[in-house]
Amino acid sequence: MTAGVLPAAAAPSTVQYVALGDSYAAGTASQLGGCPHGPDNYPELLDGSEESRIDLTAFAACSGWRTSDVLDVLDDDGQPSPLSSHTRLVTLTVGAADLGLSRVLAACANPQTPDACRAEIGRVLALLGDCQEDKSLLYSSLTDLYADVVDEARGARIVVTGYPLLFESPPADDPRAAINEATTRLNCVIERAVAATQATYANIHYVDVTEEFAGHGIGCTAPCTLFINNLPDKEAFHPTAEGYSAYADAIKTKLPGGWLDKQDRLV
Repeated sequence: MTAGVLPAAAAPSTVQYVALGDSYAAGTASQLGGCPHGPDNYPELLDGSEESRIDLTAFAACSGWRTSDVLDVLDDDGQPSPLSSHTRLVTLTVGAADLGLSRVLAACANPQTPDACRAEIGRVLALLGDCQEDKSLLYSSLTDLYADVVDEARGARIVVTGYPLLFESPPADDPRAAINEATTRLNCVIERAVAATQATYANIHYVDVTEEFAGHGIGCTAPCTLFINNLPDKEAFHPTAEGYSAYADAIKTKLPGGWLDKQDRLV
């Protein structure tokens, strides 16, 4: 498995940043070979931000990647890991593909297949279970992944993001409401996996992006700026340029004042 890894060296005055994840990190729903990155992805918006001192040294994200795919990149014996002891910032968005949420969206996008839609939603909710119990397979996969990231980038600030709710205030009996509920449960699992990792590594943080996207989901009341692409756009159910700006802004809230200078002293 390959990923676009940029040169590892960074100027002493910069913070070395590694971005990992799925299509939401890559900035595109495209699953063409070579893991293409979209033009508006949040890692490249963060690159050069904060007084131009954040340096994106590796961008290992691809549409369709699951937690196991990210682990493969970190543990590939034939290729160097994108993480190192010099890494000072890591962002990570992954988990939706583990559940096959794209299958849910494909089934529910067709009004002629309501039974298939309900079946797919039920499948995902069953996989997620009660997130408070910390027993799902996804929870275990995420905690394993976070432990690996911590091990390989011990001096880094790790920022793990959730996912936005795709639809704006759908009726309770609408399948779109159930999709939002599945996303809420997914975010809960991710947040609890981060919290579990914090018990041994305090410098990992969860970012909830739902507030930034509130009022901008598919079906928002006009006039509104859509933060999520809708059908028939090829990037349907993924953030727009404005949505990725919201992602970048949410991540910056986990980079407190003085953080860059503190990281410089660790390099």
